[in-house]
Amino acid sequence: MSIFQGIILGIIQGIGEFLPISSSGHLAVAKRLFGLSEVPILVDVFLHLATLLAVVLFFRKKIWNLLKIIGRWISCRPRTEPETEEDFISGTEERGRRTIIAVILSTLVTGVIGVLTSKLIDDGTISIKVTCCGFIVTAVLLVVSSLIEKCNFSEKKLEAQKKGIGPVQALFIGLMQGIGTLPGISRSGSTIAGSQFCGVNRAAAGEYSFIVSIPAILGAFLLEAKDLGEVGGTVGAAPVIAGCASAFAWGYISLSLLMKLIRKGKLEWFACYLIPLGILGLIFF
Repeated sequence: MSIFQGIILGIIQGIGEFLPISSSGHLAVAKRLFGLSEVPILVDVFLHLATLLAVVLFFRKKIWNLLKIIGRWISCRPRTEPETEEDFISGTEERGRRTIIAVILSTLVTGVIGVLTSKLIDDGTISIKVTCCGFIVTAVLLVVSSLIEKCNFSEKKLEAQKKGIGPVQALFIGLMQGIGTLPGISRSGSTIAGSQFCGVNRAAAGEYSFIVSIPAILGAFLLEAKDLGEVGGTVGAAPVIAGCASAFAWGYISLSLLMKLIRKGKLEWFACYLIPLGILGLIFF
């Protein structure tokens, strides 16, 4: 893999990880076009780690708030800072604790599914045509979740949302994030859609989708870390470093754009791209 190819893969990862278009699916198509079928899956995980840094940087305040809530929870200290009603993730002590529990539950479910799907991917069971079908599935999820969110709004639902993310919601979101580990199905798209399916506030759904991705991506790295030596031998350090740098930069830009689109309720727009892409992939691959 050349440095140029590494940069292109990084750009694809940076854009695809946050915009609900499936970074893994686009990486699979790009590697097919570049003739990089022998590149180990750990390279993809390194690119995911680069976009993970973009998540940490973008949500640094909320992540820091959650860490402080964990500290107070363990030490049984009271909260001294003012609470923020507009923040559904960490604005109050109750919401923060519910978010922490939710992340743990979602991660457990995603981890089980991720182990199963990683075996399918490693065995080469998932073809490029299945990936293209995944693009269409993602489009359907985005459209349906948008319709549900717009049709089911009520004051009663808003009051329930103010409590934060509950355990049952967390388990379902973890299931949807696990499904998003399949190539062609967007992790962010399926997680946000799953959040909206079970009644999570639109903005909170986007924020939680990326916060819960942190342990998921770290877990994927640990699963594939055994192939670390293979990366150095077959790919080289320079292309991977170049790819990670471009993934981080484009990831931060894409994340900033996506959060604006989530608040405006415009995620279904991406279906206009994913459905033709999936159909063309089925025809030409």
